[in-house]
Amino acid sequence: MTTMPETVDAFHRGRFHLIQPLGQGHRAGMDAMLLSSLVSCRDRCRVADLGAGAGAAGMAVASRIDEAEVLLVERSAIMAGFARRSLALPENAHFASRVSVLEADVSLSGKARSAAGLPDDAFDHVIMNPPFNDAADRKTPDSLKAEAHAMTDDLFEAWIKTAGAIMKPGGQLSLIARPESIAEIIAACGRRFGGIEITPLLPRAGENAVRILVTAIKQSRKRLALRAPLVMHDEGTHRFSQEVDDLNNGRAAYRRRQ
Repeated sequence: MTTMPETVDAFHRGRFHLIQPLGQGHRAGMDAMLLSSLVSCRDRCRVADLGAGAGAAGMAVASRIDEAEVLLVERSAIMAGFARRSLALPENAHFASRVSVLEADVSLSGKARSAAGLPDDAFDHVIMNPPFNDAADRKTPDSLKAEAHAMTDDLFEAWIKTAGAIMKPGGQLSLIARPESIAEIIAACGRRFGGIEITPLLPRAGENAVRILVTAIKQSRKRLALRAPLVMHDEGTHRFSQEVDDLNNGRAAYRRRQ
């Protein structure tokens, strides 16, 4: 049997480590860290990371927030295996007991979803970094990467429907996506979520957004708010801005305004 090449990567300046496939599948980076920064809780909270991959975003939440219990939900048995092995690393011992892995399809609904281990009204936070490429955009022979990156029809509707079902009333949905997905995300939130806050992420001041950070509250009736952009890099440098560097390395949370 051929062994898949892999790396062990440090996140949050070495606060936790992640085993990831090398040359195959989706490799976690800044998107996952910014997604994790959207979670903020002072008391015990339950967090579901939908489509968790190797578990970077969910583990980042657990590493930063001592009160967080995290469920990593991943359909791919291979990627779920990477997450389980990462949890066994000694560098992750400070949160491993608060993180578990569930192999399940995020798009399941009703009794099938509950039977798979995702019951109704169970989580305070649901985070997601859904596949972001149209299925016809860029073909790849890498089946793991194709599964992680290729968007299917009504993906946001299916994933956000699941988030709304498994989240407690008043719970927070958080996601990171490409700007062109705004309309689909808002439509999928529908009457399930309100108080939507959208933050554009810009490479530099004056440039177009490359990502959006979105949060929303289950059953809220507050209006949508478009927040001031986050700018990744200071003018004339490749260094991250101080705010983005703090979010990327687990030193701060990006808190809601509403």
